[in-house]
Amino acid sequence: MQPIAQGNIRLAATVVLLRPPMQGKQGYEIYMVERPGGTVFPDLHVFPGGKVDESDFVPQHCSGLTVAAAEQAMGVPGALRYWVAAIRECFEECGVLLATQVAGGGVAEQQAALAHYRQRCIDGEVNIDELCSAEGLQLDCAKVHYFSHWLTPESAPKRFDTRFFIAQLPAQQLTEAHDYEVVAGVWVTPEQALANANQGTWQMISPTLITLESLARYQTIPELLEAVAEQAHLPSLTAELRAEGMCDLR
Repeated sequence: MQPIAQGNIRLAATVVLLRPPMQGKQGYEIYMVERPGGTVFPDLHVFPGGKVDESDFVPQHCSGLTVAAAEQAMGVPGALRYWVAAIRECFEECGVLLATQVAGGGVAEQQAALAHYRQRCIDGEVNIDELCSAEGLQLDCAKVHYFSHWLTPESAPKRFDTRFFIAQLPAQQLTEAHDYEVVAGVWVTPEQALANANQGTWQMISPTLITLESLARYQTIPELLEAVAEQAHLPSLTAELRAEGMCDLR
């Protein structure tokens, strides 16, 4: 497997949550969070995400994606960890768990009951294997779609080899930003998020902005997911984009 860290480069995963628009509106919304000051990427508006952990390799708890299929999609050994890290970080930062019951059915009715695991996961008291084993859960990797690959430029003091994913908010689950992991979370259209950045009210870095620009090209969630499945959703990888940190998908 890839080492979790090489030099000052750390593996990471990010997830873009999608939901249909509110009644009477068109398009779709995405969930963005504001990072607190004094952390990595302070005061920035980003998508939920964080570092990949050694304990994130749990193929026994993954539904809809095999170890081999994940590695083929990314071209790296142990790639399944990225999917798991994205799901775990989404749960820790947003309270949304992209999982199903082993016995069948979703986890929306259990969302409140599972909430006490969030802080324990963040504090390292419980890992994703222990959570899934205790609650009879399967991580719904089939609903988490690989979106893009970014590597922080060499000039940065801390660098992240980050895989971006997108996933639709499960029916009847609600987002709740974690008290200190993030300052706040908000549902917003890609167009409004870009407008906030252009107006200077939101601070963002290139991976976030370019992701938003890619999302804004699509009017509906099915249209977007179809483009992602065909790997037609990203701009051509130019020298300028490589300098910003964008990498090949594999």
